[in-house]
Amino acid sequence: MFQTSVLASGSKGNSILVRSAETAILVDAGLAGKTIFAALESLRIPKESIKAILVSHEHSDHSKGAGIIARALKIPIYMNEGTYEGCAEKLGKLPQAPIFFETGSTFEIRDLVVHSFTSSHDAIDSCNFTIRKGEDEERKLGVATDLGYATRLTVNRLKGCTTLVLESNHDEEMLLNGSYDWALKQRVKSSVGHLSNAQAVDLVKQIMHHNLDNLILAHLSEENNCPELAYRVMNDYLSTLKRELNLIVAGQYEHTPLINI
Repeated sequence: MFQTSVLASGSKGNSILVRSAETAILVDAGLAGKTIFAALESLRIPKESIKAILVSHEHSDHSKGAGIIARALKIPIYMNEGTYEGCAEKLGKLPQAPIFFETGSTFEIRDLVVHSFTSSHDAIDSCNFTIRKGEDEERKLGVATDLGYATRLTVNRLKGCTTLVLESNHDEEMLLNGSYDWALKQRVKSSVGHLSNAQAVDLVKQIMHHNLDNLILAHLSEENNCPELAYRVMNDYLSTLKRELNLIVAGQYEHTPLINI
């Protein structure tokens, strides 16, 4: 067993479940604990099966529920030291000291092998991840959200993914014509902001291979995007390849199905 579900994704909070037969973890916990627990219950996954939380960066939509869940389940939080410094007060007293990793390192959480790599985002030490199960070289999950642009490192790390959770945050025209003030618009579209629908397509073009089975578009802006548009822009590209691929748009208020990585 090697599965994932995006429990929630968007500017109001993000969390991704990753599980194997041996363990389950959350990648980010940016929602209320009860909301994450309700999503797990809906998937018929006991909350007690969650053995760790992996936090990508300190922004509240990725970290605000981590302390609550860690205390409730008495489980560790994995993060780099910069991220901890940025959200220590928000996390509160933890049941055990955080387990720190260096960005760029590979480490294990039971039978899950996590490779961290830096993401271009306006956080202290923001990370993206790839995750494998044990020595299984055939299947790889990539999680790449909160990045202003796809660096060469990002592209290289995401090559070979069989399942990819990828940011498709905004439509550039909707952003520029929308209600955000100019400074916020500039931040979103900057090299340390968020990927647009078009940029998501450009990234996928660089990593596409015949074993990429699942593509989950994530972290959509409610103000500057819509699920139908993000799906159409990506699907227009995928249609030119004349191959089947499971394309899903993750939402803020409803989890995705469990997906075999």
